Formats: sequence, C-alpha cells, structure tokens
Amino acid sequence: MLYLAEIRRDGLPTGLIGFTGGEPFMNPALPAMLDDVLSGGFSALVLTNAMKPMRRTEAALLDLNQRFGKRLTIRVSLDHYTAPVHEAERGARTWQPALDGLLWLVRNGFETHVAARLLSGEPAERVRQGFGRLFAERGIGIDALDPVRLILFPDMGSARDVPEITEACWGILGRSPDSVMCASSRMVIRRRGADAPSVAACTLLPYDPRFELGTTLAEAVGAVALNHRYCAEFCVLGGAACSRR
Repeated sequence: MLYLAEIRRDGLPTGLIGFTGGEPFMNPALPAMLDDVLSGGFSALVLTNAMKPMRRTEAALLDLNQRFGKRLTIRVSLDHYTAPVHEAERGARTWQPALDGLLWLVRNGFETHVAARLLSGEPAERVRQGFGRLFAERGIGIDALDPVRLILFPDMGSARDVPEITEACWGILGRSPDSVMCASSRMVIRRRGADAPSVAACTLLPYDPRFELGTTLAEAVGAVALNHRYCAEFCVLGGAACSRR
C-alpha cells in the first residue's frame, strides 16, 4: 500500500503492477494484494508455476477474475513443450502439476499467458511449433505464435562471454534505450530481516547491490547503467522483457 500511495500522490504513469517470486502464491496475502491493485484501477500480472500454492487460492482467484476480468493476467512458467526438458530445469514431477494448473486457468476464462525458455538449443520457431502442438492436444486455447500469449525468454547464465552494451549498440540493433524494461519499470523487494522494502532496477537483479536504487519510487527514478551480463543476454541482445503483455 505504501507504493500504491506514492504512485497516486506523485501521479506516476503506472498501469501494470507485476508479482513474481520465486512463487508469489507462497505469500498467503497475495490475493488481498491483487485485490488492492485491481481495485485501485491498475492491471496486474502474476508470474507463477501454477502448482499447489496457486491451486490453494482457486476460490479467491475466481472471485478476482469475475470482478476484474482481463485486467488480471496469470503467466505460467512452462519451460518447454516436453516434460523432460521442463523437469530438467524445474525438478522431477513438476510437469503435470504445472500443466494441470495451466488448464484450470484457461478453462475458467482467465487471461492466461505462458512463459517458456530457450533451453533446448532449438530455434524459437521450432519451440513455438512444439507448443502449438501441445496446446492443440491438451485443448489449451493459446496461440503459440502470439509473442505475448507465449513469451520465449532467452537462456541466461551460460559461461559464454557477452559483449558490453555501448551507445553504438542501439544503432546496430535498431533499438532504442527506452525499449528495455528498466527505462520505465522498477521492482520492489523486501529482504528477509530488512526494516523496510527497497526498490531495484530490474526483476532479474534483486541480489546485486549495484542495482538497488533506494527505498522509494522517487529515489529510483533515473538512468540505469546496463553493466550486468543479464542486460546483454536478456534485454538488449536477447530482446526479452519481463513485463510484456
């Protein structure tokens, strides 16, 4: 509520508020937090693995979906269209529960998106084709060719070297610095044992103190130096954005 109040007080142009984790449904207060956000006129995006923690909140989610409809988006992490690749990343016996949760959301009319990762070495087009077959086989009404409904995140954390992002990169890539998420978004985090929340530049960098910008949104306004390898791997060269809808 502290940050919602700051947004309203300062007239910040905030439209979408996202919730991520780990698994945000591990927080029993999440349904109430979503209600606060949606009742305040914002849209909400929840990133989830759609497993047991989410399923325990089905009644609350159905109520939110009935009242706010497409302003609530649930994005399910399904790392690949096959169980072996997904479970190699997420752990044994995670595929079917995630798929069941995804099916529950779709069948109950939620605005449902899927986030996958390019882990298998396949080109993006082949991954989309694989998801298209999976969705058709399971009766999941998601267009796998839609880059918003099925978002493909690049692999990160490999041992390969990544280039430094310079001013020249934008012209070479035909992109604008305003296109990366940290140009217009911030992440609020509460560290265990901390007296107060803090604001970080990016959802990918909550543990790097170089990207912690203060305790208020006002303190966090300003340019962010793109000097982490994820800036290149994910945002600039990878072309991804966590908050794309």
